[in-house]
Amino acid sequence: MKKLLYISLLLSLLTACKENNKEKFALLVQEWQGKEIVFPQDMAFTRFVTEPVDYRIPDAEYKVLVYVDSVGCTSCKLQLPKWQELIAHVDSATNGNVPFIFVFQSKDDRELRYILKCDNFDRPVCIDRNNRFNSSNRFPQDITFQTFLLDKDNKVKVIGNPVHNLAVRDLYLKQITGMQYQEALPKTTLETDKAEYDLGTVKEGTTKKQTVTVRNTGTSVFKLKGFTTSCDCTEATCDWKELQPGESGTVTVSYEAEQPGDFYRTVEIYGNIPNNSLMMSFIGTVE
Repeated sequence: MKKLLYISLLLSLLTACKENNKEKFALLVQEWQGKEIVFPQDMAFTRFVTEPVDYRIPDAEYKVLVYVDSVGCTSCKLQLPKWQELIAHVDSATNGNVPFIFVFQSKDDRELRYILKCDNFDRPVCIDRNNRFNSSNRFPQDITFQTFLLDKDNKVKVIGNPVHNLAVRDLYLKQITGMQYQEALPKTTLETDKAEYDLGTVKEGTTKKQTVTVRNTGTSVFKLKGFTTSCDCTEATCDWKELQPGESGTVTVSYEAEQPGDFYRTVEIYGNIPNNSLMMSFIGTVE
């Protein structure tokens, strides 16, 4: 019964914008819940890709495995500053007793080293050469399901990416710390003036800002939990924490144009609304 309740809760958190994939996600979550992750005995860890370090995966009641494949934008997938924030929070809550294990595929060692250096991410990282680790476990292709909270036997307790989804982050923290959820707030509804914003042409190396108006269209106060973005090049900020029924507020979204080409970025607003979040998308071209 507990397992079924967990699966139901996780699906409600992960499928806010993917209702048509619910059956697929349900099967995937059921497949991975309780599954043992196989770690090769000879895993080699480095700092900044090229500096070998003597690191062994410690025995611990819980550990977090972050696997990132080489498909798509590496920087968008990694979001290392957000991982650093989460690690600091977990370390504070557990006296550093929860190890975070990072395993990356690399299509370009120089690019990965550059990203790690820029974000000053000096934690040990394993590069999955020749796809060995992935072949042993056959991780899901969707990045949403490539991060796992494992127990002391390396069995999956929670599946989902806690830096891409704040509700999944709560599941991790609840499992790790044993803290119960705060009492659920009454649901309200939130609307933006648009679902998609065209930022037009943005010059490479510059930052384009877009002001978004959000309105509480429900009957209860909306309390902001936070934002997530699809890439580190995008940031969302605001100067308010809650909106009364009928009240509007603004969110400033900043996009830093890193490389030429068309782009598609998303920002999700989290709070006491249906599906826990509301997504906005931003498109344009970098020249």
